Amino acid sequence: MNLRRRDLNRAALWLALGAWGVRPTTTRAAGAVGAPRWQGNPFSLGVASGQPRPDSVVLWTRLLPDAAIESGWNAEAECPVRYEIFGDEALRQSVRSGEVMAWPSRAHSVHVRADGLAPGRSYWYRFTCGNAVSTVGRTCTAPAADGEVQRLRFALASCQHWEQGFFTAHREIAQRDLDFVMFVGDYIYEGSSPAYTVRQHGSWTPHTLPQYRARHALYKSDADLQASHAAHPWIVTLDDHEVVNDYADDRDPAYTDPARFLQRRAAAYRAYFEHMPLSVPPQGAAMQIHDRFTWGRLADIWTLDSRQHRSHHACPDSQRDNGRSVIGCAELEDASRTMLGAEQEQWLAAGLAGAARRWKLIGQQTQISATSVDTPQGRSVWTDGWDGYPAARHRLLQGIAEAGVRNVVALGGDVHRHAAANLRVVPNDAASPIVATEFVGGSLTSRGASQVAMARMRRDNPDVLHARGDERGWALLDLRPDALQCEFRATAHPVAADAVFSRQAAFTVLADRAGIEAA
Repeated sequence: MNLRRRDLNRAALWLALGAWGVRPTTTRAAGAVGAPRWQGNPFSLGVASGQPRPDSVVLWTRLLPDAAIESGWNAEAECPVRYEIFGDEALRQSVRSGEVMAWPSRAHSVHVRADGLAPGRSYWYRFTCGNAVSTVGRTCTAPAADGEVQRLRFALASCQHWEQGFFTAHREIAQRDLDFVMFVGDYIYEGSSPAYTVRQHGSWTPHTLPQYRARHALYKSDADLQASHAAHPWIVTLDDHEVVNDYADDRDPAYTDPARFLQRRAAAYRAYFEHMPLSVPPQGAAMQIHDRFTWGRLADIWTLDSRQHRSHHACPDSQRDNGRSVIGCAELEDASRTMLGAEQEQWLAAGLAGAARRWKLIGQQTQISATSVDTPQGRSVWTDGWDGYPAARHRLLQGIAEAGVRNVVALGGDVHRHAAANLRVVPNDAASPIVATEFVGGSLTSRGASQVAMARMRRDNPDVLHARGDERGWALLDLRPDALQCEFRATAHPVAADAVFSRQAAFTVLADRAGIEAA
């Protein structure tokens, strides 16, 4: 019997959803499976929501069975969890409720895709299991796809190394009036940096599923991060540290046998899914990370995956394949090299060309604008960023130019600096037109480069109008039909538990006029 590829993919997805219990949230009679009585709080990792669409959101929590359960219940057994959704903060207007199972095979995590919701409105939700009740989270749906929307406000954040600072930025994010948080990678860090430690991971570098689960649980235990998740829905993508630093497709820095490394990647992806408000689980070492959202007629929003399908680093070191600075690397000019993979490149190009909404926002992991620097030996290029994939960058920006797409704004993280730049088809060439704008939202805690290094980078890359790596923070994006404003929020490194954030800089992009202006 012959099966088409589409049929095989559908069958694999159906089996994966069934195995993970993520099929439409079957409502079960309360008490059909007995829930334990808890002596501690099984919801101590908090609650979260994400993937806001006009009629749905995904709700998340995870039970910790070790929360001092009374005897007579097997902590390795499944457990029924009830969810409730309300239309008001006082929790009087019940909108929907149901019961799902928290399975030990998925670390007792719960993912509820709440469908049938009204567009463009806030909801409040909570979970219960036996006698335990979670904190209350607030979420919101996206406006109707054809709705006239006058404003979108969201946070851009990334790079939260537990050891290098406190997650105080999330406290400020939680208190802001936002539509969502866009997190573009490095939600956890697998490695340690002893020279910059203000608190410790307390465990070895993860390689297995239990180890990655424990690392995620550690990060989720942070009260400020929990507050940020409970206050707003999140739109997410992941970068490298959720698996291992600078991995590229099936290769890690240690040149581990690809089959063995993919086992590690599968464990990391699975743990990531188990701890995030996502609806589609990974299938082994493969995971659909890229996605598309809408915000009325105001904005199209893409999230990209620049790790899973990228070409290996150009001119790698023979001993250890981290990203590195290279000079005179001919492999960089190979037109077949890709950052996103051919299929994702085509998906994004087609989406941008056909996008009819006012603004086009591209959430991806790192800095697209050129950051290479001149040396006496020649131009020094960092191979792990978009500079290491110049043909792929050219295809992206040339496609925007040829399609006549306006109001494109790229949003990034990874590089541990606030940055604002103009994007040209030919980087740093004043004769090449500006086709898009870029904002990089700094890092929440992870150490960045010195101002001396940033001054040198800006000198050799005039498209970069602002770059500061000495402070930590996040970016506040305020989008209206006629303009987008980006405010960089910042504090000193390392981030203290009582840190105060202030405006580092602010920039404006006017509709139908590519290029950055001072706010």
